Amino acid sequence: MARIAGVNIPTGKRVEIALQYIHGIGPSKAKEIIEKINITPDRRVNDLSDAEVLMMREVIDRDYMVEGDLRRETAMNIKRLMDLGCYRGLRHRRGLPVRGQRTHTNARTRKGPAKPIAGKKK
Repeated sequence: MARIAGVNIPTGKRVEIALQYIHGIGPSKAKEIIEKINITPDRRVNDLSDAEVLMMREVIDRDYMVEGDLRRETAMNIKRLMDLGCYRGLRHRRGLPVRGQRTHTNARTRKGPAKPIAGKKK
């Protein structure tokens, strides 16, 4: 089992798909990485040599922000918005949708399960 950026990559899958198990690497970045180290996209992870896995690890560490660093930066960006007290920060602080969605109905993912209101019978 190959371990890259602190994540165990599934061995039976194609390299392009397996790289996407790393937080911060999607389809386009996976293709970029494969092109940089000159691996054919249809190769499986268990077919890679140790040298190729090492090259892949070095490319990811050098050129991309993934896993813990990316999560930390995202959390810091949200914390900065909350500390500024801007509109987006206030929405994060209150646990409401940030990007302009309606909240009269829907928004249950952000607001949590519906709470019954006493005396609201018709």
